[in-house]
Amino acid sequence: MRRIALALVGVLAVPLAAEAGLMDILESMKPAPPVRKEPQLPPLPPTPGRGKNWVGDRMPKKDMPILVLAGHADSQRMYGSGTPGRAVDIGGAAPMQAGMTDELYWNLRTAKAVVAEGQRQGLEITFYDPGVRTIRNGEDPRTNWSVGAEHAAKGGYVVEIHYDAYAPHGIGAGIIPAVAFGFSVMDEALAKEFGAYPYDYRGMLGAPRKVVSMLEIGMLEGALEAGLRDPSQREATLNQIAKRVVTALQEGLEQGQPLDMVCRMRGRVAADCS
Repeated sequence: MRRIALALVGVLAVPLAAEAGLMDILESMKPAPPVRKEPQLPPLPPTPGRGKNWVGDRMPKKDMPILVLAGHADSQRMYGSGTPGRAVDIGGAAPMQAGMTDELYWNLRTAKAVVAEGQRQGLEITFYDPGVRTIRNGEDPRTNWSVGAEHAAKGGYVVEIHYDAYAPHGIGAGIIPAVAFGFSVMDEALAKEFGAYPYDYRGMLGAPRKVVSMLEIGMLEGALEAGLRDPSQREATLNQIAKRVVTALQEGLEQGQPLDMVCRMRGRVAADCS
């Protein structure tokens, strides 16, 4: 009986082995799951430098859409809510709006002014506001950085508007470039207008790691803060800042456009465009 049983096992093992081999073949024919390619960050230097230590040479795509964000729009009443500004923190002035730092208030106003000016000049430029002022989960899809990363992954350019802290805590105006996909000529153009920070500032900040460039307009103090706070000067101050930002963005975009497109952007005919 034992010999018969062993024989039966052997007979049954043949179709089972054949079936297992067929399953292996079918399994190998299935397409491999897509491998998400993570952007490669540039290596940090042994000693983080001061000043500009990068060159923006990645060219923009034709008709590249621009997304403008207001820094700290989703991080109020938590760490990283932005500077209150010298007028509030030192001078005892009332905040511009209850429930948010003065920096966020001006970030929002400035970002909207930049988009309005950009649209007037024919740029494909939009503004995103999460609407929720406190989002503690950094992976929440509504955050500035999540929306910005998605926009950049599709080939767009993202810039987040900020105002720096007052002296001696702040440094001043300048662009902190996004690093994940290489330094862009858009950042280079903004650096020409506003100055630049090292890409590895403070060990590389979260926004640049998430392919969001950070533009510091200036320290929230002195004539700049006074111009923003004074109702008689406010619109003129915001419009002047917006024009500077948009002019730089246009210069960056023009480097990736054919001559006829550059001429149309400038409102000139090809014979007079250079």
